[in-house]
Amino acid sequence: MLTILADHNIAHLSDYFNNSVLGVSINLMSMAGRDITAEVLEEYQPDALLIRSVTSVNKALLSDNSSVQFAGSATIGTDHVDMDYLSKRGIAFANASGCSKHSVAQYVITTILTLRPQFWHQSMTLGIIGLGNIGSTLADYANDMGWQVLGYDPFLKSSRTNNATFEQVLKQSDVISLHVPLTTPQQSPHPTYHLIDANALNKMPIDTMLINTARGAVVNKTDLLKDIATTDRTVVLDVFEHEPVVSEELLNQLAIATPHIAGYTLEGKLRGTQMVFEAFVATFANRLNITNSPTINDLLPPNPYHWQALLSNPEKLAEFYDIMADDAMLRRAVNDNSKRVEGTVFDELRKAYQLRREWVK
Repeated sequence: MLTILADHNIAHLSDYFNNSVLGVSINLMSMAGRDITAEVLEEYQPDALLIRSVTSVNKALLSDNSSVQFAGSATIGTDHVDMDYLSKRGIAFANASGCSKHSVAQYVITTILTLRPQFWHQSMTLGIIGLGNIGSTLADYANDMGWQVLGYDPFLKSSRTNNATFEQVLKQSDVISLHVPLTTPQQSPHPTYHLIDANALNKMPIDTMLINTARGAVVNKTDLLKDIATTDRTVVLDVFEHEPVVSEELLNQLAIATPHIAGYTLEGKLRGTQMVFEAFVATFANRLNITNSPTINDLLPPNPYHWQALLSNPEKLAEFYDIMADDAMLRRAVNDNSKRVEGTVFDELRKAYQLRREWVK
């Protein structure tokens, strides 16, 4: 028997991780990601741990005699995982790199065109900080729109897209979108913790829109509130510095606010599950007897949403993605007594989120 402990927010868990697919007896247990603790692991002794971004995987979670042989994160980011510790322990790890790159890029495109519809018909300069899977995919959409792209990524060679300095992106962009991992000075020569602070904000023209779908603490909340008070800047946040708690004070200053769901499409989440499933199978190959693995196409209904059709019919944007409905959902969740969205409520919004469709590109 293989015991699997999983975040219940991973899409189609039971379609992939079951006895008939894997050919062995599977004990699959799922719970809220924030409830996965060292005590829970000690009690259930899982062979595999399947998580999303809300579960930190490190020495504090995994004791030195932990039963876990495989940890898989059905997310693009890995800043919640101590991969050095896993490597030292000989625990296999996989994430779902690129699984939601189109989903997040489409979220960013939607926010821009919802708030600045004139950009359907006129060129503008889109600054992209971080040109990994998501940032480079966003650049492709911008090129389809005929927009200029200023890209900055210190870890990549100069290219047609990676064509600017950090300061140039700040000073010369009409819209800036953040797509970086969260790192500290101890972790990286180019740390991103509070990358957007008072100094950075002061370099941005007051009419430059800022969008953060990366990690909340990439933007200094205190400095951002002071900047908005002075400039009335248009700001879109899908992630928050003190997530999962979000203050009403901050929400009231944002043009669009959503509960960390930029990557939450049916396709993106399914793709993440399949990537982790494939890594799980490779890790436990000698203990499995795979018979009939599901594929994304087996589980997806027909998709009527095509990028080229939207380009020809911009008036249909809200039919493709009604982002203001997601914004209203988060604002309704503010507790009248505490004047904030509480952590458990924020997590419930994500769990109950009705997955939208990824546009076919």
